[in-house]
Amino acid sequence: MFSCVILMFVLLCSSIAEENSVGDADIFPSAPEIERGSTLKLFCVLGKHYTPHRNASHIIWKLNHELISEENYNIVNETVSSVTIHNFTYRKAHVKCFIKYLGEEQLLIHTEVKSGFPPDTPGNISCIYCFDVELTCTWTSGRETNLRTNYTLYRKMMTEGGVTLPSTVGSCESKVESCSFYYPDTPYSSSFCFQVKAENVLGEASSGCVPIPMEKIEKFEPPEILSVKKITGIKQLLTVTWKMPEKIIPSQDLICQVQYRNLYSNSSDFITVPLNSAEKIGSCNLTGLWDSTEYSVAIRCISAVSIFWSEWSRGKRASTEEKAPSEKVDLWRVIESSHPAGSRSVHLMWKPLSSFPPSGRILGYKIQYFPENNAALKMTNISTDKKTILLLNKEAYIISVTAYNSAGNSPEAVLRIPSTDEKSSQVIETVRTFTTSEEVVVEWVAFEPEVTEYVVEWYEELETDPFGRSWQHVSNSTNWKTNKKNFKPFVCYNISVYPLYGNKVAAPYSIQTYVQQKKPSEGPVTETGIPGKNEVTLKWKEISKNKRNGFISNYTIFYKPEDGKELNETVNSDVLQYRLKSLQANTQYTVYIMASNEAGGTSGEPKTFKTLKFNQEDVIFIALPVGLSMLVLLGLWTTYILKKHAFKKACWPDIPNPADSIAVEWPLDAPMNNSFLKGVTTEAKTADFEDISVLEHCFPEDSQEGSLLMNCENHVSACTGINTKGMINRDKKILYNTENEVAKCSSPSMPYIITDQDVRSQMHSALIPVKKIQCIEKLEDGVCGSPQQTSIKNEENDHEVLKLEDFSEKALFNPYLKNSVKTREFLSSDNLPEHSKNEPKSQSTVLPPFHQNVAGQSYVTVDMFGLATAH
Repeated sequence: MFSCVILMFVLLCSSIAEENSVGDADIFPSAPEIERGSTLKLFCVLGKHYTPHRNASHIIWKLNHELISEENYNIVNETVSSVTIHNFTYRKAHVKCFIKYLGEEQLLIHTEVKSGFPPDTPGNISCIYCFDVELTCTWTSGRETNLRTNYTLYRKMMTEGGVTLPSTVGSCESKVESCSFYYPDTPYSSSFCFQVKAENVLGEASSGCVPIPMEKIEKFEPPEILSVKKITGIKQLLTVTWKMPEKIIPSQDLICQVQYRNLYSNSSDFITVPLNSAEKIGSCNLTGLWDSTEYSVAIRCISAVSIFWSEWSRGKRASTEEKAPSEKVDLWRVIESSHPAGSRSVHLMWKPLSSFPPSGRILGYKIQYFPENNAALKMTNISTDKKTILLLNKEAYIISVTAYNSAGNSPEAVLRIPSTDEKSSQVIETVRTFTTSEEVVVEWVAFEPEVTEYVVEWYEELETDPFGRSWQHVSNSTNWKTNKKNFKPFVCYNISVYPLYGNKVAAPYSIQTYVQQKKPSEGPVTETGIPGKNEVTLKWKEISKNKRNGFISNYTIFYKPEDGKELNETVNSDVLQYRLKSLQANTQYTVYIMASNEAGGTSGEPKTFKTLKFNQEDVIFIALPVGLSMLVLLGLWTTYILKKHAFKKACWPDIPNPADSIAVEWPLDAPMNNSFLKGVTTEAKTADFEDISVLEHCFPEDSQEGSLLMNCENHVSACTGINTKGMINRDKKILYNTENEVAKCSSPSMPYIITDQDVRSQMHSALIPVKKIQCIEKLEDGVCGSPQQTSIKNEENDHEVLKLEDFSEKALFNPYLKNSVKTREFLSSDNLPEHSKNEPKSQSTVLPPFHQNVAGQSYVTVDMFGLATAH
């Protein structure tokens, strides 16, 4: 029976869908909400568009993106397919209806399904009543339903016996766990009870009606503070006045609570003040307060029978009566070096008063100073700041600073500034610092234990402003501790400890420290000098102070030859130049330097250099012998240039060629059948044997030289052992001798001629007939007359014929040949005068006289040919 009802319902829905649907399909029920874990059943209806080619058997179902098994499908008719999903536990999911035809899936329609729970019974109902404003109640709903749930709050009346009347005074609806009634629907009554009903698609639940008296849940607005003020002449007291709100349940006693707190404290104090509902203004006095201290005051109130306090009122501040500052300021100074004019700047600075609670608001500071030896010159400055600069001369000064407010002045803080020429003694022996996990500790040892007051001063090393320094007084102790937060990490600090003698300050002891270190931010920049053969000098600069991040302990030099092993050397932190030794010659190196502190090291940029192949000593060792050799060669060459003629004369003496001599008239008609004479030729002419004549000497025959020359034949024969054989050709006698033997003993005074070496190797010496010619006038130096005079005489004796003497006759020698070693210049046959060339061979020719030191004369030596003598 139930199945028939379902089928009829599906058919009805299908017909309705066919009539009203404008799409291709529809799904029922749409957006269902079911109980978590129950069974879900949905129907998908095809539109007319898909029939008759497709029907319900082509429908498939998916839950979110997962295909639902076909065993959960049910085909109702040709256009309707259903799916059943058991134990649906999704909080929210999408069920999709697809049609699958010819292997393709097409989405027809989908719906969102939510699951949840029916509502629990609401509980913990509570209400707050603001008189003539609103009534608000809240409750707890229990388990989360995950479905849309509506709540209804009912306000009902109760009898004195606690019986709830069926009539409802008022109700409000909400979708959250609270609901409010607003004025004028907020009547006051002590006989109300409150009930809450919760409902959703799965069911509903109602709470019981809870009685709540209105006066017990009253909460009114916070009071308004009218004033918080001090009373003149009365210290440590403030009067507070406030106004109560208007809307309060009448005839109720009230209680107000006053909260006050000074601004130097995190805790508050309270005072309770009772009031009745008729009092609209409340007031109280706050006593036992600190002098000159500002306080913050707030108030809240409550009905005597209610359980709810009002909110705190807006706070208001006021200060108690002031009094004069009770303690002196913490005064310190920084003295700069003297200016050229003799003045100096003293930077004074002081801290706020250290008394607690403070005496009041400081209006300013009075600075007085005067020379130590003349108090009448006291000067006064007023400052509202906590620092000032005084320009003092070289004398010692006494300085005092007092703080003042409306009630008076503080005690004086006095400090003595020493004179410029004053030398203070060193009291502190040593100072050291160290850090713990939370603190920085400074300890020192003093020579004089009676000193009990010290000042510890610290500031950043790069700080240039004297007012940027910090200080603290230390009494009866030789150590000082402060929080690490007072120091910056990785920053160098200067710390100085000053002993105090009353108002005098002794010489300080200063050190530097880092609270925390890290490796340097950058490495040293390396500079390489001019490399040597086996060494190089490296230079680098200190890392800037703001990038050291700690104390530099050492520098490590890393250097590596090309394709070699890296080496390193470490030097102290005060070394900024180092010479690397034992390097390989003619090798490229890479070098860089690492600066290290206790936290680590940082390397600089690498640099490259190449060692030399030779060092200076090698160059000197090589260059010195070469240079000396060059100097010697240069000296020899210079000497040769300057003494060229002397060397030539000494080593290769210039022998004149008689054939080119102008001092001899050679016979022109000498027979040419002699093989030797035929070889003596020039480029165009040939000198005949008959044309050769030997000049007679121009000196007297009785002179020693003349005798020597006239007897040369015998001398030569005696020295060289000449083999001779007579050969008579008409009136001539020819002497044959061996060329090499003549060369060994021939005298420079003997007459000779030059022939080609190839010719004279085959010819014999011949005796040259001598023609006596008249001696030309001697010059002052003993040389024969000029060529011109000789030429004239030759022209006068053109027709004189040479007379040949017998072979036994002594040959006469011209003195020119004797001196021919020094001056040898001859003329070739081409250079003879034209008339001499054209004269008949039978006539004798007089050659021009010999000229000394004339270049271009050709000659042969005696050792090149045989010696000939005429007879």
